Amino acid sequence: MKLHHVQLAMPRGREDEAEAFYAGLLGLQRVPKPPNLEKRGGCWFRGESIELHLGVEEPFSPAKKAHPALQVADLPGLQEKLAAAGAEVWSDEPLEGYDRFYASDPFGNRIEFLCPTSS
Repeated sequence: MKLHHVQLAMPRGREDEAEAFYAGLLGLQRVPKPPNLEKRGGCWFRGESIELHLGVEEPFSPAKKAHPALQVADLPGLQEKLAAAGAEVWSDEPLEGYDRFYASDPFGNRIEFLCPTSS
């Protein structure tokens, strides 16, 4: 068994904001949804070893606790980039073997970013 994708919720009609965050800031590639699913709204993104789907949920409620954790190479650089773009960024308790931080996507969904420590 292996993970195929992670899905987060988003409000209807805000695909441009999703693309600006997930493609523009995180560097994921937006990929087309299958035609039979396109009418539902939302959008899909893909990167190295990750596929992330955003699906419209009504009424929308952001995921504040449940979250994907994305391993990145340049954690400080990404944290600075997200903060400069106005994303909410915060730290939490240490996690042995990793440096990490959290950020909210444009819809308030929690995302963890981490990088193994070099010890």
